[in-house]
Amino acid sequence: NLSTVSEFVFVGLSDAPEIRLLLFVLFLLVYLATVAGNVTLLAAISTDPHLHSPMYIFLSNLSLLDLLCPTITVPKMLGALLLEHKEISFSGCLFQHFSLIAVVGTEIFLLTVMAYDRYVAVCHPLRYPSVVSTKLCAQLAAGTWAAGLLNSLLHTSLVFTLSFCGPNKIQQYYCDFPPVLALSCSSTQSTELVILVVAGVLGSGACVVTVVSYICILLEILSRNSPGIRHKAYSTCGSHLTVACLFYGTTICTYVRPSFTYSPHRDRVVSMLYGMLTPLLNPIIYSLRNKEVKCALRRVIGRV
Repeated sequence: NLSTVSEFVFVGLSDAPEIRLLLFVLFLLVYLATVAGNVTLLAAISTDPHLHSPMYIFLSNLSLLDLLCPTITVPKMLGALLLEHKEISFSGCLFQHFSLIAVVGTEIFLLTVMAYDRYVAVCHPLRYPSVVSTKLCAQLAAGTWAAGLLNSLLHTSLVFTLSFCGPNKIQQYYCDFPPVLALSCSSTQSTELVILVVAGVLGSGACVVTVVSYICILLEILSRNSPGIRHKAYSTCGSHLTVACLFYGTTICTYVRPSFTYSPHRDRVVSMLYGMLTPLLNPIIYSLRNKEVKCALRRVIGRV
């Protein structure tokens, strides 16, 4: 640890007391709705035997990630809005950064695995039980978490071994690496290059696999004459594709670019989209477009 900075200070979303209170209420409601939606979806999948298939195991992992993502950042932001407690220790910032990058990276890999799962289910339905077995499903799910943690470990070690000896105000409401990197006293060119290359290779690779999977799915659907099969495939795959587009669009705009294009105000808005809006919308998208999930949710709500 070469740092002489013992803590960082977040730049608040607003300095006006009445605006801060309004934002606190708004973000608290969004966070509570996100927690409620994802916990309900997790409960529905875990308690319904009909949903113990690979697709829903991957979906439960996605819900867990959507639960963790805002939990890492939002409570600290709410504390800053209500109590004006904007400071975070160096070690606290490091832990928040590591956790968030791990969750974001894991979700990218998980969405890729889910796209492959849907490709096998639609294009090779007879072989699906043997190809995507329970063992392979568990291995793929564990692999996405391992890859996300290793990717985060690399990013965090590159950023937080730099020297921080001057300004300590982070132009964001959490410890994201573009604004943290901007505070370093060291030369950050080599660090930025490594991060950009790693994020570009992993992100673009995952994106290509996802896009190719859905192109194959679309071609397969168009080649079939049965309206019922088409509707079911569109309903299931449409949910995955909508979630993937929301998540990839916002994360790529935030991370896969050089630091000289960093804009604090714009990036706060973009980070809220993938950090708060996407985790809120994901359970809604899946519950509205999936008949089996809707039935399971009704049973869970009925029991409650």
